[in-house]
Amino acid sequence: MVILPPSAVIYLCTKEEFMRKVIALVITGSALLWAGATHAQGAFPTKPIRILVGFGVGGGTDVLAREIGVKITENWGQTVVVDNRAGAGGTIASEIVARSLPDGYTLGMVAIGHAFAPAFYPKLPYDTLKDFAGVTVVSDVPQVLVVAPTLRVKSMRELIDLAKSKQLNWASAGFGSSAYIIGEYFNLAAGIKVVHVPYKTMAEALINTIGDHVQFVFSSATASVGLVKSGKMIALAVSTKDRITALPDVPTMSQAGMSNFDFGIWYGLVAPAKIPKVVKDKLAKEVARILALPDVAERLIAQGATPRWTTPEEFDELIRRDIARLATLVKATGIRAE
Repeated sequence: MVILPPSAVIYLCTKEEFMRKVIALVITGSALLWAGATHAQGAFPTKPIRILVGFGVGGGTDVLAREIGVKITENWGQTVVVDNRAGAGGTIASEIVARSLPDGYTLGMVAIGHAFAPAFYPKLPYDTLKDFAGVTVVSDVPQVLVVAPTLRVKSMRELIDLAKSKQLNWASAGFGSSAYIIGEYFNLAAGIKVVHVPYKTMAEALINTIGDHVQFVFSSATASVGLVKSGKMIALAVSTKDRITALPDVPTMSQAGMSNFDFGIWYGLVAPAKIPKVVKDKLAKEVARILALPDVAERLIAQGATPRWTTPEEFDELIRRDIARLATLVKATGIRAE
């Protein structure tokens, strides 16, 4: 009797049997690969996570990224590195995120400027809708209209009157930043023409406002509340329809005389577009857990921020809506990046 080696057995099958065996092997192999991938995703994270921030240290985006990063590190045991890549209204950092592997280890903490960029930058190096996946909104943060005490202005109306009588300068953390967006919106609504002075970071913008090199700036509450409480700056109004707990005596823009002015700034976490859903959902649930922690909520509220969580799908829809909404602002003001 001739004994055939195992490798030869398959060739003695009929054509139909041969195909059945091949299909079975393919299905078995695919199942094993899928199981391995699912296991790997379920084990996420197994190495450090990087959060890109498109602005300098100390701004609202940076503060929130570090708050979330510390708590992820404590709970998951993996280091979270906050990588500040300031410039071009946050788009430098966003491009890095868009071009990164969609494995959950590179994320971006963005603000409303993420939705402003498509209309403002004619040559954006990525597609805001196609190249990113929303993870969750992290917080809503009112912007605060602040001036230096040396300007001797006590109200928003006094600032507007002053701007109509003499040339004033206003600061932002750069073109496309949240401070720039709301500043342009305010100037349009107030009917004033002031000279915009962009800085690389909000810290620089605030320092130069305090020094009276520029006369006013819209700053996130997280960056300005401490300066207001210390007396280094005067808060004239907050940008949202409701006052904030951190500055209860400061009126809203509507209360200060600019009716129906309501312009809040959201901050959120995004990932590269093709991130696996299981990883994206795990990140979103972890952020929800963090925002529900009493110490985190109290700390954010004390800085003027309102913790807010959404599903990834809700965040994607918010970005879509704001891209359309902010495009109308760009059109109305005629502002465009060079």
